[in-house]
Amino acid sequence: MEKKQKGLLKTGLTTGTCASAATKAALLTLLTKNSIEDVQITLPKGEVVTLNISWTKIIDNSITCAVIKDGGDDPDATHGAEICSTINLTNNVGKIVVDGGIGVGRVTKPGLGLSIGSAAINPVPMKMIIQSVNDVFETYKQIIKNNGLNVTIYVPAGEEIAKKTDNPRLGILGGISILGTTGIVFPYSTASFAASIRQSLDVGIALNSDTFILTTGGRSEDFCKNLFGSTYPDHSYVQMGDFAGYAVKQCYEKKVKKVIIAGFIGKLTKIAMGVKQTHVRGSHVNMDFMAKLALECNVDKKVLELIENANTARHVSEIIDSNNIGDYYDLVCKYATDQMSRYSNKQLLIDIIMFNFEGDVIGKYSK
Repeated sequence: MEKKQKGLLKTGLTTGTCASAATKAALLTLLTKNSIEDVQITLPKGEVVTLNISWTKIIDNSITCAVIKDGGDDPDATHGAEICSTINLTNNVGKIVVDGGIGVGRVTKPGLGLSIGSAAINPVPMKMIIQSVNDVFETYKQIIKNNGLNVTIYVPAGEEIAKKTDNPRLGILGGISILGTTGIVFPYSTASFAASIRQSLDVGIALNSDTFILTTGGRSEDFCKNLFGSTYPDHSYVQMGDFAGYAVKQCYEKKVKKVIIAGFIGKLTKIAMGVKQTHVRGSHVNMDFMAKLALECNVDKKVLELIENANTARHVSEIIDSNNIGDYYDLVCKYATDQMSRYSNKQLLIDIIMFNFEGDVIGKYSK
């Protein structure tokens, strides 16, 4: 086994990637009549990864394959879990149906971007699973012309694992969620992430950047690049993750002129609340705080009660949008800006931009 270099952390693969691999292997087993030892999966950003298949079961016309989830050096509750996929051909020609089985949660509350009653398979993993099926059908085109396909993702230990997660609080009942936006689990290490922020700033400063775009992750960075075009070079972009306060303080200490902070409603609300560390495991959005901001926008009592009883920050955004509450997102950005100014002795120019999940700017504030 190759030794890991000291100080480097191993990435893992998401439950979504594992489900995609298990599905692809099961379909290949059905079509080739041979058990599959490993498969390649293309991740959302184009990287190709190879996953080993743990086991395969054939019962009548159904094939099940399993992948053992490896969280790398960020082992969460799902690390080591069997992620399984059962497939069978149907008479519903050309139709691919993906659902969750045992150990995959069901959505019972709004605000998660999934329909109530549906399996908790998030949009990106759903696309990956369907893409893995279509990749196989590119070779076996005649099969999909004459058949449909049912795919059932299940996790034997999912119901027990879910008790160690936020799923019960979020109204996802009966199992875990199939997650992932990049397909990869990046190691969660405070020291290494902080070092990465410092190093990224140092490189940018050495290349004469005086403005940095601090993003909460890859998606918000991509949205910023679409928004700004060629205005800022690549070395001006720094993924601060959950370390907004630390990143702003480093910019101040390194005498940066301006920062642009970009993210989505969840983490920007946590920043606005004054939460120092916004990782999902360590903090939750306070609905009373979100209702307080709505009150400043002069909403009626009924809307306030809806927000106070909301399930997630995303759920609040759905309430805000459906009730046409103007300036709410700008107000979140203002509060976030005020909090971030504390890390720079109010000497740093700070802009905050909030995106929706389609990449549109829905809130902003400059200070």
